[in-house]
Amino acid sequence: QVQLVESGGGLVQPGGSLSLSCVASGSIFVINAMGWYRQAPGKQRELVATTNSGGSTNYADSVKGRFTISRDNAMNTVYLQMNSLEPEDTAVYYCNAIGYKNYVTPFDSWGQGTQVTVSS
Repeated sequence: QVQLVESGGGLVQPGGSLSLSCVASGSIFVINAMGWYRQAPGKQRELVATTNSGGSTNYADSVKGRFTISRDNAMNTVYLQMNSLEPEDTAVYYCNAIGYKNYVTPFDSWGQGTQVTVSS
């Protein structure tokens, strides 16, 4: 099993900052990419940001310039630094990781999500 555990969600005022963390554990041979997705009530899940093992990053247009995704040296933890938060950023944020459990067994795992609420 590959498990992802998110942390760092909470309540923040508009214009404030928040940092999310996600740690992958379990049967992991290699992680090829990790990312963050979010889902607001009544809306579809959407990509927020991703990063692969080569260090390249991809951001949704709505967060580019405000959010930064990064990984630690072990390549099993991903962070999302969120600045200049807006009420529209309110959502459940989910961590995702893809890779291989072993040489022939891929995985695509999701965390349970962490609530981010931006409100006065």
